[in-house]
Amino acid sequence: MSSHKDVKPESESNWQQRTDIFPLDMSEEYTRYPMVTADQLRARRERPRRVKMLTRDFIEDSLYNPSYGYFSKQVVIFNPGEPFDFNNIRDEPEFHRLLGQRYTEFEDKLDKTAPNETRQLWHTPTELFNPYYGEAIARYLVANYKISGYPYEDLIIYEMGAGNGTLMVNILDYIREAEPQVYDRTKFKIIEISSSLASVQARQFRKKSDSRGHSAKVEIINKSIFDWNQRVPEPCYFLAMEVFDNFAHDAIRYDPQTEEPLQGTVLIDSKGDFYDFYNRNLDPVAARFLRVRHAATTGRYPHPLSSSKLLRSLKTRIPLMPNLSDPEYIPTRLMEFFDILAKYFPRHRLLTSDFNWLPDTIKGINAPVVQTRYQRRTVPVSTALVHQGYFDILFPTNFAAMESMYRALTGKLTRVSSHEEFLKRWAFVEETETKSGENPLLKWYQNASVMSTV
Repeated sequence: MSSHKDVKPESESNWQQRTDIFPLDMSEEYTRYPMVTADQLRARRERPRRVKMLTRDFIEDSLYNPSYGYFSKQVVIFNPGEPFDFNNIRDEPEFHRLLGQRYTEFEDKLDKTAPNETRQLWHTPTELFNPYYGEAIARYLVANYKISGYPYEDLIIYEMGAGNGTLMVNILDYIREAEPQVYDRTKFKIIEISSSLASVQARQFRKKSDSRGHSAKVEIINKSIFDWNQRVPEPCYFLAMEVFDNFAHDAIRYDPQTEEPLQGTVLIDSKGDFYDFYNRNLDPVAARFLRVRHAATTGRYPHPLSSSKLLRSLKTRIPLMPNLSDPEYIPTRLMEFFDILAKYFPRHRLLTSDFNWLPDTIKGINAPVVQTRYQRRTVPVSTALVHQGYFDILFPTNFAAMESMYRALTGKLTRVSSHEEFLKRWAFVEETETKSGENPLLKWYQNASVMSTV
């Protein structure tokens, strides 16, 4: 929600953003309601009311609460079945048609046993390009392992947020067939916050006899990476594919005149309605993020206050103009993930892929796409303050800034490439080429980047 400065003129700590409508004044409730965190809400079975929390905690709770979170209860990851025979597909439009057909068949099958108009179904490159995408990553892992670890160290692979477990199976299948001596030294560990997805991953081994042979190689650890507290001294590879986009972010707005940052807090009233407030007292995590980012990038990153101070001052005098800048969404959870890698996985090598840009985002810098599915159609909305668990909230990643922060926090060097550049190097691209010469593996996900430790 929007609104006026706190009703107490002497207080400058809590602001409700003013817009072109006049919202309810919730200042009294803001003072009275207790502050909670996503961790404190984990044991709750029902969505909270009469509380307030930081925006990042609201997003974390919405996505990951074990009882009502999006990934815990709503998500179904599309599995197209048999791999697409790209060499016998005419062109990309035909691939698109075949994919739509398989989507319909997949969802029809689900509806026969459990009809659901609000099923949250989505796909990943691992599933669409199974097994070719996973095999490309396997080649990257094996090539780098042979240079740096083989035969003196084991090939230890951690994957965070493994979805259906398809990438794990593709990687292990490839290594077993192409590099049996490396396979003997391979261990694969999945870190999965969702209990339901952890069960799906375990079932992957029972789908076909070939996969069952991997069970001695695999460990599925059902916990959040942010609860990790065990040091891993061995060298390892850490895969985080399409994970950063669902890390919780803080909302920051800036005073147009003083340029001071204010941190977003979400208030939930007795009816379950949402209101956002902005506080000048940043919590230690957000304050540290702003410091580290500024130092690591030497101040080169997009910022809501891009216009001149004089122009901003004039705008604030226009009736009903916002009294704060547009929001900036900062990936504080991503910074904490880098901290965990540095502290508990000191010899890791990170491989991550995610979106560098997204369409249909809500308003703001680095703002997310917030969307749900209803009757098999995607429905985007214009706010992140949505009914917890029913909406995906996914953010683009500013790889230039995050690469600098990763380097600063871990002391490691990195390389960022486009999705296409990475796959041209590591995939057998002729396997995904259509009769027309078009290659969906290379041309899809043009808005994704790959970052790897070197």
